[in-house]
Amino acid sequence: MKPVSFAVTALSLAISQISHADTERMEEIIVTAQKREQRQIEVPISMTAISGEDIQQKGVQNLQDLSFNVPGMSLREDGPGSYLIFMRGLANTDSAGALVGVYIDEMPMTLTGYDQLDMRPLDLERVEVLKGPQGTLYGQGSIAGTVKYVTAAPNPNEFQAKAALSLADVDGGESHKTATAVVNVPVVEDVFAVRMAATVERDGGWQDQPEAGIEDGNYQDLEHIRLRALWTPNDRLDVNATFISHSNFSQLGLGYEQPDRTVDVSIDPSRELVPKDYNYRIANLTVSYDFEHFQVLSTTTHVDHQHQYPFTYIGTEQTIHGGNLAGISDIQVDVEQITQELRFSSNGEGPLNWTGGFSMQKLDRDLVSYRDLRYFDAIFVLAPFVSQDISENFAVFADASYQLTDRLELGVGLRYFEDDRETFDGERLLTDTFDSVDPRLYLSYALSDDMNVYMNVAKGFRSGGFNAAGLPSYEPESVINYEVGYKGILADNRVNLQLAAYYTDYKDMLRRGLLFIPEINTFQELTSNIGNAEVKGLEGAVAWNVNEHLSLDASFSWIDSEVTSVDAQDATNKAGDPTDYVPEWSYTLGMNYQFELADQWPSYLRLDYSYRDEVSYVDRTSFTDENLPQMSDKLNLLNARFGIDFDGYGVELFATNLTNQNKYIDPYIAWKNANRTKPRTIGIKFNIEF
Repeated sequence: MKPVSFAVTALSLAISQISHADTERMEEIIVTAQKREQRQIEVPISMTAISGEDIQQKGVQNLQDLSFNVPGMSLREDGPGSYLIFMRGLANTDSAGALVGVYIDEMPMTLTGYDQLDMRPLDLERVEVLKGPQGTLYGQGSIAGTVKYVTAAPNPNEFQAKAALSLADVDGGESHKTATAVVNVPVVEDVFAVRMAATVERDGGWQDQPEAGIEDGNYQDLEHIRLRALWTPNDRLDVNATFISHSNFSQLGLGYEQPDRTVDVSIDPSRELVPKDYNYRIANLTVSYDFEHFQVLSTTTHVDHQHQYPFTYIGTEQTIHGGNLAGISDIQVDVEQITQELRFSSNGEGPLNWTGGFSMQKLDRDLVSYRDLRYFDAIFVLAPFVSQDISENFAVFADASYQLTDRLELGVGLRYFEDDRETFDGERLLTDTFDSVDPRLYLSYALSDDMNVYMNVAKGFRSGGFNAAGLPSYEPESVINYEVGYKGILADNRVNLQLAAYYTDYKDMLRRGLLFIPEINTFQELTSNIGNAEVKGLEGAVAWNVNEHLSLDASFSWIDSEVTSVDAQDATNKAGDPTDYVPEWSYTLGMNYQFELADQWPSYLRLDYSYRDEVSYVDRTSFTDENLPQMSDKLNLLNARFGIDFDGYGVELFATNLTNQNKYIDPYIAWKNANRTKPRTIGIKFNIEF
């Protein structure tokens, strides 16, 4: 990818989704991107906000589906329900820490590596995807952006119940079945309510492995239950308690680790698919109290996560002395994370708005690996490998904006972050402390009541860490993002248009590669700071209510990312290489037509098309130059949905991947067969609401 001149302009639109009222005017989504309620056009951040209703009509079922609806966002999948999230050209495959933060209401769900929760979009008010560094308010796990799921709150004044059953046929695969239920119970009117949302899903597999006698092997069984309780004894105090239980059993397709990938190594196709078992238990207590001039909020979150999977490893004569031996590793990971945040914020009256507070977090991640060694037809069990990673971090933050005039607003933010890390790798105990000061400066000017232009400069940070015994540790990486934008509601409130331009300076970028150790004649996996990169992009979208029946929307992203300098000792990349997993072009097109069937039953027809350029993967320590870059396929996905509401009873017909594209999503050769687009799926959904 060739460099673009030093200043590029980008367009970034966060679509305010079109309402379903009998009018041509669209209803705005109120967002909480800056930890307070605002009109979306007033937020000086590039973002995409999708209402809960549109999530359902678009057929978004998981994080991968969401990424297809957010240009500039992509994923690295390690089997169903296990992802790394990438955004705006910031992407790498080391699993030490997240690049994109994940929140459910006030609950931080940003765990390490592939431990991220694949949240089901069940009973949501909206999803907010914030682009660019969000470190000031969301911390070090949000160096590239933040995904916020905002769930429906309990209603203390009305009983509600709804249920749905979805049945679908996967072309060439197993059937798909999903059942969901939502119940809201006002226990004490105006004071106390409980809300429950649950889903049970059997996602039918479609990948066959004839040599192993497996058909439709990559299925997954998922259960997700969420309980929320709300107590409002008066108009000042709110107490929210949430509990989430999420379990997902799946089978990962063909994936093998082999350190000598620069040579031809045959893959045994008779190996079975790899089962993976993910479990999460999440508890949160959020208490807020409104004083006369400000609000105090305390939120405490406990996350307990386990996943278990075996992994096939192919050894060679070159690696037998280095510990990387052929066999099957049975890996058990246990993660516990406790987060406490205390936040103070103004009541929104007057020219000054401010938010500040502090947060503390402790994360404990334990890994145990048992290996059944298989080499020269011999089988025996090696002693288990045990590692433990502990992170204790503290942050203090503040963000304030002042209305200089009726039209001009100036804002500043700052976060100080300190991370004490400790790692035991089976042989030694390593400790270090990483810290960062992450500022933010923004300026917003109101062209009118419904049009704003803004400028935003923000710094992001990701902590350092440790490698295996005898290898050097790695330092933190950081980014500075420069962004300008426009947000407006036009044409008598029928068109929503928001634009932004960004340039990102990426320093001390972390990458994972292989390092040859001549003393033991083998390769060792190594995470290191390889050098610097820069990212320039264009994003844009528009939503248009053409008339009371028809609405259209479109969005796009163009990204130019490039490694600009490389550490002299690092061989993973060269200057001029693109950063990994970054589509140059991606865009979406959508149409929604609403009408009354037989002049009495509200109905809708929705079409959605998404395109994503191929993404690349470059690791010069693992592949020869003629085999680089590793490439995925271009994606062209067309979905359709038709629904009818029979006064509380609903029926929907849907089809995803209508053209039955069979494409590689992942560029990495070891995962290509495993990570493909799901074949054409056609189904029916029944809804009932009381």
